[in-house]
Amino acid sequence: MARQTWKSVITFTLVAASVVASGAAFAQEKIKVGISMKVLNAPYFSAAMESAKQRVIELGGEPIVADAQGKMQKQISDVEDLVTRGIKVLVIDPADPEGLVASVNAATAAGVKVVVMDASLDQKAKYLTLVQSSNRDNGALVGQWLVDQMGDKPLKIALISGDKGNPVGKERRDGVLEGIMETQLAKTGKINVQVVGQGWGGWTDEGGLKAMEDLLVANKDINVVLGENDSMVLGARRAIESANRQGITLIAAADGQKEALALIKDGKYGATALNNPALVARTAVDIGFKAAQGQAQTLPKITYTPPSVINKSNVDQFYNPKAIF
Repeated sequence: MARQTWKSVITFTLVAASVVASGAAFAQEKIKVGISMKVLNAPYFSAAMESAKQRVIELGGEPIVADAQGKMQKQISDVEDLVTRGIKVLVIDPADPEGLVASVNAATAAGVKVVVMDASLDQKAKYLTLVQSSNRDNGALVGQWLVDQMGDKPLKIALISGDKGNPVGKERRDGVLEGIMETQLAKTGKINVQVVGQGWGGWTDEGGLKAMEDLLVANKDINVVLGENDSMVLGARRAIESANRQGITLIAAADGQKEALALIKDGKYGATALNNPALVARTAVDIGFKAAQGQAQTLPKITYTPPSVINKSNVDQFYNPKAIF
């Protein structure tokens, strides 16, 4: 009888130890986080990816990165593969606002916590929130800064846009133009701004250069260049220098690219707005991680990072020459 009792005790102890061990292993299991990027061939997206990846590691998770290379169908396949690999969180920068809806909904149905970052996704999609900078608020600050600098001088703006029909580009230029008009009305009681021409730069430095060359030929009275991102304005600046045109103020509705910030420090570029890929990406990861850990959150459909206009007076707060972007 005693022998049987000791045998039962030993058996119970071993089972209990096994349960504790398996529980500890479960507790230490890393949360897999899929990071689905629409593209990685530009510094902004590379910086977002690296920041998201690093934040996952800091939180004790396991990042799995997929690059769609600008192809919507590949991103759809990437998301399916990530779900199959057991991710608990998906952070996605969608290549198409409509085309990724079904994939995101399928991931959510599989129990994955989905956070969208940077690019918009149709709100029919079932995701926790979209993390991005506020294009409208940032743009308004840039527009206000421009009027503060130019006073009551009539503004003759050459507008360089990304690509036709892009909702982000429209939000950005609308924000700046609204900021200009509201500030002019407040200061002078009238609006004195004209967009003398619009070029399409495809979001790139080279595209901005080519668009600006055409705008300079067609318009002799430009005193402001407004670009929907820094990269296109940097290209436009090269065209202006080559044409030896003077008296043109350069502004961007977004991003805070380090090359633009270096020129702002030197007084060769007016202002840009903060669209920090690292801040956007880390915020998205934090939200997804908390959701995967069962921490209840009341989230708006869009989560905005704080807006800011970057100019010579505050550029040192943001400039990091070693940054990817």
